[in-house]
Amino acid sequence: MRLFLINFLFFSSLIFALQGCETLGGSKSSDSDKEYADWDAKKFHEKAKAAMEAENYQKAIKLYETLEARYPFGDYAAQTQLDIAYAYYKNDDPEAAIAATDRFIKIHPRNPSVDYAYYLKGLINFNRSIGFLERFLPTDATQRNPSNVKEAYDNFELLIKRFPDSKYVPDAKQRMLSLRNNMAMYEVHVARFYLKRKAYVASANRASYVIKEYQRTPAVPYALQVMEKAYVKLGLDDLAADAKRVYDTNYPDGPPVAEYRDSTFIQQLWNFFGLDQ
Repeated sequence: MRLFLINFLFFSSLIFALQGCETLGGSKSSDSDKEYADWDAKKFHEKAKAAMEAENYQKAIKLYETLEARYPFGDYAAQTQLDIAYAYYKNDDPEAAIAATDRFIKIHPRNPSVDYAYYLKGLINFNRSIGFLERFLPTDATQRNPSNVKEAYDNFELLIKRFPDSKYVPDAKQRMLSLRNNMAMYEVHVARFYLKRKAYVASANRASYVIKEYQRTPAVPYALQVMEKAYVKLGLDDLAADAKRVYDTNYPDGPPVAEYRDSTFIQQLWNFFGLDQ
């Protein structure tokens, strides 16, 4: 009986607490509605833009969303949807930003700014894999999982294909070059991983893939080095000699671009946590 009363009081208190939260939430929403009661679409747009310039992205998102809800077919409707996507991106909410760009592209496929939506989508994926440490400390981006890198590359590639005259194409091409180099070096890291684990066939195949699919990238000489080592371990001396010959012919002074190395502090972090790069 005592246990029953305790449970009853607990759940009663919980229900009252939830009702209180709903009341407070409703009051807050009501206050916001009163604040914006006399605002027209132009004022919403101006205030949201000012919030963006002040880097108050959460406020900007709220204002843009309210603007879209109140004036879904107004003069600012299309631009608001695009602005919301950018505000989400700046607010470090890539999933919401991607969803917003996809929505804009679907609803406004012929809008003059649709090329920017494709570019923004690529930009979001270009930056979304950067973690906390990478924002403040130098690390090797080629060692991260390339899934978002590939998505960004595909986004920029689609932009260039559909809008070859877009003003965003030059920047997209530069980013694609960087992304392609990163994807190539990631494959080299995988090949080295297999080599270290004595999976020599897998290592040689991965290195060969780099040479075939990522020609003219800084990763090629490193792939040739891995390939030579793997073939030596496999006892395939002729193939190892071929890999060395190609390397010596094309890179007599070593790789033209030095491989990036993490700072001493980053290396210490890896060692502290017992992680093997």
